[in-house]
Amino acid sequence: MNRGCAPLRDDTTAVREDPMTTLSEVSDAWLVGRARELNAVGQHSDASGQRSTIREADDLLAEAQRRGEPRIVGQLLRHCASMRLATPGLVDSADPLLDELLMHTRRHGLRVLEADAHALRSRRALIGGSEDSALTEVAHGLAMLDDELVPDRTLGRRSWERLLATSLIDIGLVLTQLGVYETADEVMTRAHQRIRESGGPHEIAVHMINRCRMLLGWGLRLERIGQYEEANTRFDTASQIAVAVEGPWRESLFPRVSDRPAAEQVPVLGAAHALAQPHIEYIERLEVLRSLDRAIHPREEIIVAIALSRCLTLADRSDEAVQVLSDARADMETDTSEPTLRISLAREHAQLVDLGGRPAALRDYALELETELWAMRQARLSTLVIRLENSRLTHKHDAITRQALQDPLTGLSNRRALDDRLETMLTAPDAQPLAVALVDLDGFKGVNDRCSHAEGDDVLRTVAMTLRDTLRVDDFVARYGGDEFVVLLPGATLGAAEAALQRTTEAVDSLPGEVSYGVTLSIGVVAMRPQESAAQVLARADAAMYQAKRGGGNRVVAFSGVTATPPSSPPADVPTDNSMWIPPDAL
Repeated sequence: MNRGCAPLRDDTTAVREDPMTTLSEVSDAWLVGRARELNAVGQHSDASGQRSTIREADDLLAEAQRRGEPRIVGQLLRHCASMRLATPGLVDSADPLLDELLMHTRRHGLRVLEADAHALRSRRALIGGSEDSALTEVAHGLAMLDDELVPDRTLGRRSWERLLATSLIDIGLVLTQLGVYETADEVMTRAHQRIRESGGPHEIAVHMINRCRMLLGWGLRLERIGQYEEANTRFDTASQIAVAVEGPWRESLFPRVSDRPAAEQVPVLGAAHALAQPHIEYIERLEVLRSLDRAIHPREEIIVAIALSRCLTLADRSDEAVQVLSDARADMETDTSEPTLRISLAREHAQLVDLGGRPAALRDYALELETELWAMRQARLSTLVIRLENSRLTHKHDAITRQALQDPLTGLSNRRALDDRLETMLTAPDAQPLAVALVDLDGFKGVNDRCSHAEGDDVLRTVAMTLRDTLRVDDFVARYGGDEFVVLLPGATLGAAEAALQRTTEAVDSLPGEVSYGVTLSIGVVAMRPQESAAQVLARADAAMYQAKRGGGNRVVAFSGVTATPPSSPPADVPTDNSMWIPPDAL
């Protein structure tokens, strides 16, 4: 950047040049915080700077994936995808990240991030010119956030609220691009409530800038149907927001010049003042904002061009105003991401060009066309409402289905779902290799005895989440009953399954004492045999689990032989021929 701005701030939240070799030493919170910084910096960088921040963010993602904490991985995936969507030439590379983000959030039950994945996929669809797909995706995301969501205690209330606000803002931005301003305004208001409670200066600044952008687009759209008073109301509100944002802007993550106002560094803020009150004094500022040596987003370029043309016209520089609009139209020739603003730009240009003949008649004709387009916008809004309702019904149906196959305490699959899945796997022609593990908690009875059952339930939920989070996407985890769980590992050899489950055992053992209450895991794992029934394979896994307990617990025991070696001191109700024993509830 060489526009007179200090490249970056030099405080503790500034972008740092840490050697990547030290990434393994930093905290999870640092990885997420750094990714947020890079995302903010990328928005105010030239093409080279954007690609540089993306490369570093990719390194952060790789480190997060190595560690495997699902919430951290999800946030890094979101940042890496979002940065690509804002970088010309790299939009296509966001597609696999968006697919991975959606799959990852579904698997780990990260509902807020899953809704954001739909919002980002909607933005991607608009960039590709597919408005219909964008409407469907944004309806899915919005429907997911309709319910009363329970904060994720693992993240902490404040971080979870920030994620929710970010998701709502991303949805609001897409709705703004689609021209569905009323719904966008409602969503932005919900985001404001979350940010007010838990947001820091950066989140507040981002939200206010986005709300300002939405109001300007709304005002320009209202002008096109002759509602100038309503349009001016939006412009005035946007200008007030542009003044109010100065405080949080100075403490945000955005790179900036400390002694210059935000309105001289953020295009949409400078344009807000000029659209609310066009004046020749804004010309120089807008020309600087328009010529920033970075990749200005199409929506900003259009809004700034319209604001600048109006100020130039007031200064009797109409030829220059026409040229500004012509240049912007040329830049937008192949861009389809801002259909509503593109029409506003074309309208502004037509009003300044010498139409000749009967300009009044042409204006009447244009007004008729705009009125028809407004009706089409209403149809788009109706389509969104219908798809939103369909998404709500789908989510409600899915929730009912999940309840029938889901353990209400842990959120894992229940015994019924396990039976269905295991029977399907045992009869599938390509089922092998298949490893089956039975997991039992060591010391859980003591937790219920010493503490309350509510705390015992918390331990079960924590262990269930750790099991789900430390295993593969394709692995199936179910609550078997009480403090027992079953894991199905398709495609895994016995050795690979044992290694994976050992990592899970270590993860539970390393949990803080105030979370796990000292509970550990005893796991027995076996490989499915040809023609073996579900009861038989579970019986062998159970016998292996008892051997793990007899060995002191907090370990994995794998049985691979036709007849396994029995535990040294089996329980009275466990026959020594453990390959044939069937637990009571499997009879």
